[in-house]
Amino acid sequence: MTELIETCRGTVYPWQCDHIGHMNVMWYVGKFDEGTWNFLARIGATPSYLRDNSRGMAALSQKIAYRREVKAGEIIVVRSAMLEVRKKTVRFVHEMRNGETDDIAAVCELVGVHMDTVARKSCPMPPEMIHRAEAMIVDYDLVGLWR
Repeated sequence: MTELIETCRGTVYPWQCDHIGHMNVMWYVGKFDEGTWNFLARIGATPSYLRDNSRGMAALSQKIAYRREVKAGEIIVVRSAMLEVRKKTVRFVHEMRNGETDDIAAVCELVGVHMDTVARKSCPMPPEMIHRAEAMIVDYDLVGLWR
């Protein structure tokens, strides 16, 4: 796979905006979280897999760069891509764009861990999940975002 895949699409509602008129940071995180669960399902970490195998996914780190405001009434689109896969962890990126202008509103880099929900410890992902995740790796330049 060579491009980002759409994992969330929505509208910014007035009640999601703060006192200066743009979407509050908590809603950026919420939209990225929706994208995360759709994205993880693509590698096999579906709700039924997690539930039936006493497994979970948890965030180890999350870093967001805000590029442009989004305001009430605007459409946002989150696209996602895998950056790195290890035995127990995945590192991926979400790009939030204005659905009308295609301008990047924010970019979020996350590291997630596969875990045993009974032992409450990290554990290896199944080989087929690792294989699917590796097939989704893209080359995405994050360097300029964190300056």
